[in-house]
Amino acid sequence: MSDSPLTHFNAAGDVHMVDVGAKTVTQRSAVCEGYIEMRPETLALIVNGAHKKGDVLGVARIAGIMASKKTAELIPLCHPLPLTHVEIDLQPQAGLNRVYCRTLAKTNGQTGVEMEALTATQIALLTVYDMCKAVDRGMVIQGVRLLEKSGGKSGDWRADAAVP
Repeated sequence: MSDSPLTHFNAAGDVHMVDVGAKTVTQRSAVCEGYIEMRPETLALIVNGAHKKGDVLGVARIAGIMASKKTAELIPLCHPLPLTHVEIDLQPQAGLNRVYCRTLAKTNGQTGVEMEALTATQIALLTVYDMCKAVDRGMVIQGVRLLEKSGGKSGDWRADAAVP
């Protein structure tokens, strides 16, 4: 028998998909953040629209949205969710030599939408890396985390301090 608070293990300690069938459908949302650091020259290419591959942030935004819809295919034991909204804000931060990403995901469902928001954030940032790696292989993705979530039995949650 397992007394683990980890919900993806049953009483025998075996991995399983959590049964959310008896849970109430509620409005749920999650906000995540992360950033990718790069050389100033790389950021300038992105900001000035001078990158040979085109609109880096536009492509990254679409990639993140698409990824959020495929989260259940990528993360074992995730439930497929009918997303009602995904918003990805990518902001160049010249003083910090990075692109900051903030993602909001929403659903009306029986389980949370945190994994979808986290997946969208990671893939948006990975897309920036992919599009810019020819000019800057030293980029670093950092700070990807959940900032807040709402809805469901456990209620609302917020990180202690957001990193802008």
